[in-house]
Amino acid sequence: MMLRVKHERPKSWAAFTANQPGWLLPLLVIEWPFAWIAHALSHWSFLEVLEYLGSFSVLIAVIFYFSESGDRLKQKHYQAWQVINTAQHMGGSGGRIEALSELNADGVSLVGVDLSSAFLQGIDLRNANLSRADFSTADLRNSNLESADLSYAALNGANFRQSNLRRANLLAANLADGDFCAVQFGGADLSQATLDGADLGNADLSGIQWQKIKSIHKTNLAGAKNAPDGFLAWALRNGAVQLAADAACPAP
Repeated sequence: MMLRVKHERPKSWAAFTANQPGWLLPLLVIEWPFAWIAHALSHWSFLEVLEYLGSFSVLIAVIFYFSESGDRLKQKHYQAWQVINTAQHMGGSGGRIEALSELNADGVSLVGVDLSSAFLQGIDLRNANLSRADFSTADLRNSNLESADLSYAALNGANFRQSNLRRANLLAANLADGDFCAVQFGGADLSQATLDGADLGNADLSGIQWQKIKSIHKTNLAGAKNAPDGFLAWALRNGAVQLAADAACPAP
């Protein structure tokens, strides 16, 4: 907005104070000279140039802001990776839940990330690329990894209890000795996956791709829901068990 406006020439003192109440005169004594100053400055071209330069500087600042947006995004991602790497092998979240969620929301690949033993309860990593990631002995209870790529990932000994793994790609993943009680596996690909000793009690197995599971020895399938035709019979023949369902792990 242009602040400089050309002011008309002020009236004479007599005309300026005509018909004004007496109590207002002290204020008019101040106002009248300022009216003259404003009139004089409004015709000063130098001020107009300064206003144009001010507007131009704002435009330049906006251009630089958007031109550097890529660098700011890179700095944001660099800081997130610093949090993740610094917190490796430490107890608790260490800020990794927020850092991982931000990176995934920005479409950054998380291939091979080391999250072993991390506390990540409730994390949302839908559609994340977590191929070859290490979640061994991590705590991811009540998390959402729907449609995530977990191919060749290490999930052994991890706690995914009551998490969402619908349509997850678990190709050749290691789920051995993991807690997958009441996990929603609907549509997940378990081809070449290792499930030895894993607890899938009360898990939802609707539509899983199971025909090429690598190993299912001592995998607990007690209370498993919506298993595809032929899966339970095949699993039991190949070493799976049906132990008492965990009362603390309700069906999804």
